[in-house]
Amino acid sequence: MASSSSSTPSSQSPKKYDVFISFRGEDTRLNFTSHLYYALCGKQIYTYIDDRLEKGDQVWPSLEKAIEDSTMFLVVFSENYAPSTWCLKELTKILQCSKNDQVHLVIPVFYRVDPSDVRKQSGSYQKAFEKHEHKGINTQQLHKWRKALTHAADLSGWHCTFDRNEAELITNIVKLLSRNWTIGIKVKIISKA
Repeated sequence: MASSSSSTPSSQSPKKYDVFISFRGEDTRLNFTSHLYYALCGKQIYTYIDDRLEKGDQVWPSLEKAIEDSTMFLVVFSENYAPSTWCLKELTKILQCSKNDQVHLVIPVFYRVDPSDVRKQSGSYQKAFEKHEHKGINTQQLHKWRKALTHAADLSGWHCTFDRNEAELITNIVKLLSRNWTIGIKVKIISKA
């Protein structure tokens, strides 16, 4: 998997990161996302999360570059994902990359939020957009973000409710990403022959 310190040849993975995780830090950084991140790293799946930002780097250009340099994306939707303009910008960029490059895989994880709230921008997502409108964010930008949320919520993913075993869910996510990474490498090797 992609890593400058990995023993895997760089010719097998042209992207810098295997996975980019988009998430709202205040909701999941210290629990679900951190466990997911370490599980992926344990399988040598080179994963980007925003704590990899170097001190002094400009935040958005660094995030944008990391998204462009990733092959697969996990979008962890949580209650406070939509109030974050950073998260919405990440999601829009992720979907743009996946549209422009068929190699990308985008998988939503609905962490203690109803997928229909994301899809229809209802519940906490509706309140977030009302606040964005109140702050004066232009209608065109709001439309892009709404469209991105609807598109991402229409993708097959996982729903993590309060009564779901998170360890089991993380294991299933890692298995899926490992399988897709392996398939991607095989396709690249076969196409070079």
